[in-house]
Amino acid sequence: MSVDAYGPNSQTLTFLETEDGADLLGADTQGSEFEFTDFTLPSQTQSQTQASQIDLQSQSQVNGPEIPNQNGVDLSINPITQGVGELNFEEEEEDQFYMKDLPKYACAYCGIHDPACVVYCNTSKKWFCNGRGNTSGSHIINHLVRAKAKEVTLHKDGPLGETVLECYNCGCRNVFLLGFIPAKADSVVVLLCRHPCATLSNLKDMNWDPSQWQPLIQDRQFLSWLVKVPSDQDQMRSRQISAQQINKLEELWKENPDATLEDLQKPGVDEEPAQVLLRYDDAYQYQNIFGPLVKLEADYDKKLKESQTQDNMSVRWDLGLNKKRIAYFHMPKANDEMKLMHGDELRIRYIGELHKAWSGVGHVIKIPDNYSDEVAIELKSNAGVPNECTHNFVVDFVWKSTSFDRMQAAMKTFAVDETSVWGYIYHKLLGHEVEDVVLKCTLPKRFSAPGLPELNHSQVYAVKTVLQRPLSLIQGPPGTGKTVTSATIVYHLVKQNSGPALVCAPSNIAVDQLTEKIHKTGLKVVRLCAKSREAIDSPVSFLALHNQIRSMDSVPELSKLQQLKDETGELSSTDEKRYRALKKQCEKELLQAADVICCTCVGAGDPRLAKMQFRSVLIDESTQATEPECMIPVILGCRQLILVGDHCQLGPVVMCKKAARAGLSQSLFERLVVLGIRPIRLQVQYRMHPALSAFPSNIFYEGSLQNGVTAAERLRKSLDFPWPQPDKPMFFYCTNGQEEIASSGTSYLNRTEAANAEKLVTRFLRSGVKPEQIGIITPYEGQRAYQVQYMQYSGSLNKKLYQEIEVASVDAFQGREKDFIILSCVRSNEHQGIGFLNDPRRLNVALTRARYGIIIVGNPKVLSKQPLWNHLLTYYKEQKCLVEGPLSNLKESLIQFSKPRKLINSTNPGGRFMSNTMFDARELLVPGSVYDRGMPYREPVVHTHDQLNFIGPERAYTRTAMNLPVPVNMFLPQPVPQPFLNQHMPQDVGLQKGMAGNSWNQNRRQKPPRYSKHQQQQPMQPNHHPSQPSQHSQEVSQGFSQGPLTQGMSMSQAFPMSQPGMSGLSQAELSQDSFMADDFKSQMDGMLSQDSTYQGDRHFYASQLSQGPFN
Repeated sequence: MSVDAYGPNSQTLTFLETEDGADLLGADTQGSEFEFTDFTLPSQTQSQTQASQIDLQSQSQVNGPEIPNQNGVDLSINPITQGVGELNFEEEEEDQFYMKDLPKYACAYCGIHDPACVVYCNTSKKWFCNGRGNTSGSHIINHLVRAKAKEVTLHKDGPLGETVLECYNCGCRNVFLLGFIPAKADSVVVLLCRHPCATLSNLKDMNWDPSQWQPLIQDRQFLSWLVKVPSDQDQMRSRQISAQQINKLEELWKENPDATLEDLQKPGVDEEPAQVLLRYDDAYQYQNIFGPLVKLEADYDKKLKESQTQDNMSVRWDLGLNKKRIAYFHMPKANDEMKLMHGDELRIRYIGELHKAWSGVGHVIKIPDNYSDEVAIELKSNAGVPNECTHNFVVDFVWKSTSFDRMQAAMKTFAVDETSVWGYIYHKLLGHEVEDVVLKCTLPKRFSAPGLPELNHSQVYAVKTVLQRPLSLIQGPPGTGKTVTSATIVYHLVKQNSGPALVCAPSNIAVDQLTEKIHKTGLKVVRLCAKSREAIDSPVSFLALHNQIRSMDSVPELSKLQQLKDETGELSSTDEKRYRALKKQCEKELLQAADVICCTCVGAGDPRLAKMQFRSVLIDESTQATEPECMIPVILGCRQLILVGDHCQLGPVVMCKKAARAGLSQSLFERLVVLGIRPIRLQVQYRMHPALSAFPSNIFYEGSLQNGVTAAERLRKSLDFPWPQPDKPMFFYCTNGQEEIASSGTSYLNRTEAANAEKLVTRFLRSGVKPEQIGIITPYEGQRAYQVQYMQYSGSLNKKLYQEIEVASVDAFQGREKDFIILSCVRSNEHQGIGFLNDPRRLNVALTRARYGIIIVGNPKVLSKQPLWNHLLTYYKEQKCLVEGPLSNLKESLIQFSKPRKLINSTNPGGRFMSNTMFDARELLVPGSVYDRGMPYREPVVHTHDQLNFIGPERAYTRTAMNLPVPVNMFLPQPVPQPFLNQHMPQDVGLQKGMAGNSWNQNRRQKPPRYSKHQQQQPMQPNHHPSQPSQHSQEVSQGFSQGPLTQGMSMSQAFPMSQPGMSGLSQAELSQDSFMADDFKSQMDGMLSQDSTYQGDRHFYASQLSQGPFN
């Protein structure tokens, strides 16, 4: 093909002339408006005509006058082509060359450098464009959010010149707060911040209408009249960069601001840690996998806290009732990830000139709330406090490694110390196949505990079963009396066993609630607090160890020293020594005399408990704790472990995304469920109006939740509120306002939804509902702050009423309830998706907090794109509860939704957002799966599950009626490699009766027989085929029928259909511990029934698996 066909001077096309040439190119070539003199790339503003009027002579001088014919290029072709032909276009060089010669104001991500399209970040000193490229937001917004930067400047050659964007009224430069109001004169706009300037009453006098205010950033992109959006052509020609690469590059910039995309390819950069497994060979392997993940989380936490230093702080001083100095100050909302909590340690320093330099450490005793955004810390020492100074203070976070150190120490003890945990529990926690053990115990005649409510049938069943098992899981759906059941179990454990029980939970609130209930039974309870929380009041403060010591009359010397210390602030060194010795002695006595010790999971690593042994350990809310956190209480000599939680509600909070991806965000409870230990589910809910419990029960709990309250008990007769259906106190309020990025840059808000929520709250208050009975839930901190502020400024009733209404995140509401809940969804956009709301667990928690009524405020058009929300919206529409219009005249919305996709995995859609490939636990048990030995080996089919439809239609062998609470999308190890699949079955694979039991009594950690190495080498009888179970394997199957899947009941016991009073699955005895009582038609059901011919194979699979990838 002749180049001249395109015109003699058109040199750009020669780059793509032949297919061979195209192969040499590393990236898209620049278009015809770029001039290739000297092979640099000038600005995009040059026109095509300039580019085409290049002097050929000057071009040939650049390339040299004579070019040898190295590549066999026809000499009759234009010399320019020969010059190009000589260049060796290698991909890597091309990229470097391309970025290197761009002007300094080119986008640091993609290289676009049109002055009208780029913006300068004042914090990172880099330029970014306003194009989206391959991401959902523009490059400049992506950078500002990830770098937590907020100030920008426009390019001097752009249409608006070199402008720093700031508020016309107050000078605020936070672009996430800034918006504009068109003035009456069309050509003028004024930039104002969202609050307070855009809400000032005097704006109207200046010819500006505050209701016209619009944010400068919409749909994560600057408005195009402010910063031009690069054309599609320009974006196609620029460097293509993915959101994942952007994230990695931003992480790299934190360490090295000059890093480039090429640096990501270097070895050692961005290495992912080892994934958690389902089964572990031994506790050393367990420690080797979890240790690095805990360290990653610790390093991330440390970096986050230490980066939060705030300077130029103003402080207000006060004196507490205990004569300690209290400092009050405002913490700028610099980082939404950084949640301040009561008891956190802060250091405050004075660097002014009015007083000598001073530094003091204190604990947080107040955090921002509805009343004020102030933070208060109580100083440890009053010495030298500059309380006459109010300015020039610096506040630092004091990072403590205590919790992470205790996790690491617990995992080490688990591996090294054989006495730390009973052998049976050791093997069960590591996922080894062991014979189930039933504990010998005398069951109480009456299961309900004194001082606590009577138990229902499913709670009695749970208590009875737990007392006889060394390891139990209790699943407590919302409002099912989980805390009462836990307290009753603890009461009976203490009455049966000598020695104290240890009761833990990941959060202090959960521990306090359980402590309160256990105390009512009359047991001697000690609440062990962290030293940093001793000053914080709680409902069970009188049971706290430090307070019980103060009220001890038996040691008068300690009381005197305590009084002296309180009055003077400090003791002499000899008195201090004596005081500490006496205090230590009293602590020891109190702890040893206690029936129950309650503390957080991390608190169980307190040195004061180090020498104690706890036979019984109960961990409440265990699904909110990471595995290493659960191990801290377990290694204190545990012989009976009870985990209580609900894997259909929120899981552990892991800040480091890398550690979360590797599996730190999966709780021990969830892993044990996947291993086949079936949780006992509490089934009667006492919280919600029956109309409110129907959807969560059907979607998250297979319709198994029964109502312990009637509709009449949950009806407010005097309430004047416009429910669309009077017998169903719920509705979805359609709202179409746009979402905006909140001032932090890392959260969202929706002003229309905030206004609608305020109208709903006001209506509730007017009809006689007390403010403390109303809760507003929103997944976003930005919306929480805006909602509080909006109700204060714009609410038509008294400010104090609005202050008493709790506005909080879904996480803050977990485990709690209100009479009326308003759920503000916030998300409403074209490109961004629905973020947090996508998590089914979060939705489950939000929908199950209300007792009397719930109102969801959101944009149905955006939300219905997600399958689970589509189900919810369709349900509300069917119930005639999907409405729009003013509150005084609500009308059914006419919006139509696509037919909801069937949720194949109805058993538990609560999987986490994991980007790596998961395997369905039930896949392991089904003939024809990658684990089936009856078929020749084939490559495993790997399914990357999306968040909702975890099991694709091609694997829809599971029926919705199955009562299998297996959280799919769990971490399972890779499929069994080929060598193991082709191995033959060992001859002597049977379990010797009583062998397992004996080994537990000796508390040894040898592997059960099926794990022993010598058996793996035994040859198999030549005529034996695994698919025909041998006599030996059939014998084994009898022992195996009491395996982990039935947890303590053989299958024949599980279905006594002829017994009176057992009508179908609604009975607790059937639906909780039987495996599937309906019928056994599916392949999987056959696998699991006792008399199945697969029984021997099933055992064979287990033994092979244990010898396989886990050894």
